[in-house]
Amino acid sequence: MRKATPNVADKVVAPQDLVVLEKESPWTSEELEQVREQLQDDVRRLTGELAEVEGDLAGMIENSGEGSGHDQADVGSASFERDQERQIVNNARDMLEQSQHALERIADATYGQCEICGNAIGKNRLMAFPRATLCLTCKQREERR
Repeated sequence: MRKATPNVADKVVAPQDLVVLEKESPWTSEELEQVREQLQDDVRRLTGELAEVEGDLAGMIENSGEGSGHDQADVGSASFERDQERQIVNNARDMLEQSQHALERIADATYGQCEICGNAIGKNRLMAFPRATLCLTCKQREERR
């Protein structure tokens, strides 16, 4: 799991240093701070959620061998629940890593720049989905694969 370096979220970057689409106005300090706060809130929330669901999953796995009298339906149901918990853990972990990565990109002034082609992602897109790392063209190309 990617770890944000200490104080990365607190590093001050000039909003005008971030790329935007030609038709968009430059980032303002308030807009950038709003995105940064949302990402920091996500990191805190996801860290807590991840600890909770990982604990639940560990308990499920630990208890999976108990009750040898379970019929096939019970075993199947327990297996399904474990798979669901694993999926929740993986999704939370991915979102946490994406949020940390976005904070790192803000700190190093690469936030808003597509990681594939280098073009602007778009300020409006980032305000709606702050963890975006690809411009619309590259994202569409990736989804077609």
